[in-house]
Amino acid sequence: MKFIAKLFPEITIKSRPVRRRLIQRLQTNLQILLQRVDERVKVSGHWDKVEISFPGLDTELSARLVDEMQRVPGIQSIVEVQEYPLEDFDQVFQLTREAYAERLRGKTFKVRVRRSGDHDFTSVELERYVGGGLRQHTEAAGVDVRNPEVWVDLEVRNQTLFVVTAIHQGLGGYPLGTQEDVLSLISGGFDSVVASYMTMRRGSKTHFLFFNLGGYAHEIGVKQVALYLWKRYGASARVKFITVPFEEVVGEILQSVHHSHMGVVLKRMMMRAADQVADRMELNAIVTGESVAQVSSQTLPNLRLIDESCEHLVLRPLITMDKPDIIEITRRIGAFEFASAMPEYCGVISDKPTTHARRDRVEREESGFDYETLDRALEHTEMISIDEIVENRDINAEIEAMTRVEPSQTLVDIRPPREQERKPLNMPGCDIRIIPFYKLESEFPNLETGREYLLYCDKGVMSQMHAQHLREQGHNNVKVYRPATH
Repeated sequence: MKFIAKLFPEITIKSRPVRRRLIQRLQTNLQILLQRVDERVKVSGHWDKVEISFPGLDTELSARLVDEMQRVPGIQSIVEVQEYPLEDFDQVFQLTREAYAERLRGKTFKVRVRRSGDHDFTSVELERYVGGGLRQHTEAAGVDVRNPEVWVDLEVRNQTLFVVTAIHQGLGGYPLGTQEDVLSLISGGFDSVVASYMTMRRGSKTHFLFFNLGGYAHEIGVKQVALYLWKRYGASARVKFITVPFEEVVGEILQSVHHSHMGVVLKRMMMRAADQVADRMELNAIVTGESVAQVSSQTLPNLRLIDESCEHLVLRPLITMDKPDIIEITRRIGAFEFASAMPEYCGVISDKPTTHARRDRVEREESGFDYETLDRALEHTEMISIDEIVENRDINAEIEAMTRVEPSQTLVDIRPPREQERKPLNMPGCDIRIIPFYKLESEFPNLETGREYLLYCDKGVMSQMHAQHLREQGHNNVKVYRPATH
């Protein structure tokens, strides 16, 4: 069994030293990944390809190897071949007919020969001989040189014949580890997932930075999608998953920043934190999933102000992409189910967010911010190797949602104060406590233990996450309130 991994075309135009380095890295990555499938796999790098060989014929193993190789950055296509010593034209025809007879039945075809080395024949002469034989001695519909239904591919290199039996599409891009490492801000949604995938595909070891705004359940969900991306597209190199607890920072923004500028200020605080994490890890660039005009904070004036809070280069792979195209990529890479189920955090919502923030106004808003909260968040940063994440099958297990509040239950409104003021709960006779989500962890233990508490927020996302987080801390008397109209 043999495969030929064809190089991503951009690799072939590099200088000799660079091209050699890229091929060596691709060879190493394939060796690491494929020997995990079967230790007998051999990988050898050449000037224009990488060859993968395995003793014997095993259809199941072949399929597993192809699946693995199709997810390795740096490969344009994977060619499945049968290898023979080159003899004469008739031998080539007989071997080709044996491999292609069934596929040619009732279909048009064209023979395509790629040849290297010194021979006393041309590629066209061999094509004509084999093509004529297949037309006479198979049930093919005939030859079509313009638009054939089947390409019959042969490769002749010196005195070796390769009969191509299948061609599989590769991932493209550069071999992982050939470009500098980057730090990707990942929330688990469509945009950050695709941005992370794109930097991995481009050859950068991509470390994941998660700002936890909404509880343990969200963190677990993001860890799962990061683990999935790494296993599928980056498992030849180990990377880090970093968590920065940002709830207190969000609470400080809600209390000290005008609602119209909350989104921009939050992004600037994230960039300041990412700056420090990248410094600690000695990384050159930060990656985000932002796209021009997708939301209010992603207009060009706002993005400029966000970048000014950060000293590192900020990469935005999706900057001009449309949302449907981004979502389609998540389908293609197998991450759609993760991203579509990921809660969209709504802790910082502005009634009328600014789309054209000015530096002087932003600096004025930030002047009242207590930066000690940011320092504390960074002090409590957690960093683990991505392969230390344990897959949790229960991350989607929801806390029970109630559609009405019983006399023995207390409703806890965890929305931000501005949301509570704008749309107060009007539920006569209901016991209601107001505890903004960022105070929930400190105040919930002081509540009466003999009652059951139902957490409420507008979309039901934060309430679900915080309820699960409280359950993790041993508070079993907590559920969520979700009115029947939701």
